[in-house]
Amino acid sequence: MAGTIEVLVPGGQANPGPPLGPELGPTPVDVQAVVEEINDQTAAFDGTEVPVTVDYEDDGSFEIDVGVPPTAALIKDEAGFETGSGEPQADFVADLSVEQVKTIAEQKHPDLLAYDTINAAKEVVGTCASMGVTIEGNDAREFKELVDGGEYDDVLAGEAEA
Repeated sequence: MAGTIEVLVPGGQANPGPPLGPELGPTPVDVQAVVEEINDQTAAFDGTEVPVTVDYEDDGSFEIDVGVPPTAALIKDEAGFETGSGEPQADFVADLSVEQVKTIAEQKHPDLLAYDTINAAKEVVGTCASMGVTIEGNDAREFKELVDGGEYDDVLAGEAEA
């Protein structure tokens, strides 16, 4: 009866109710143990919908694989807005700090092609450009040029948490 369950849960706020409880109820796993493990692994995404896969065995053992929310969802959560701009080159909806960009880059790093935080941040900035989000008051494209020029190396340097 081993199987797999895939659900979307709010980061750090999963509970034994729907959607998790009804899916796990008929399985041999300890539902509360699964919920606690999911909350531990998703705490960094605080409330943002996170894709989670639970693989379980007949003996009640389980493994949890936590996906990463889309970059746009992480940006919206970090900047505190609901929808991106309809005219991202002219109408800006939010402004992020370099530290916020770094936080998003570190969260998203496992799903990105980047080798380091600086390049992961550039990928995040690309999404900011299409959403109408500025960084440190700069248009996302201008900010990327500043990053390419090394202006934010001291903040962004270092390995992302994988």
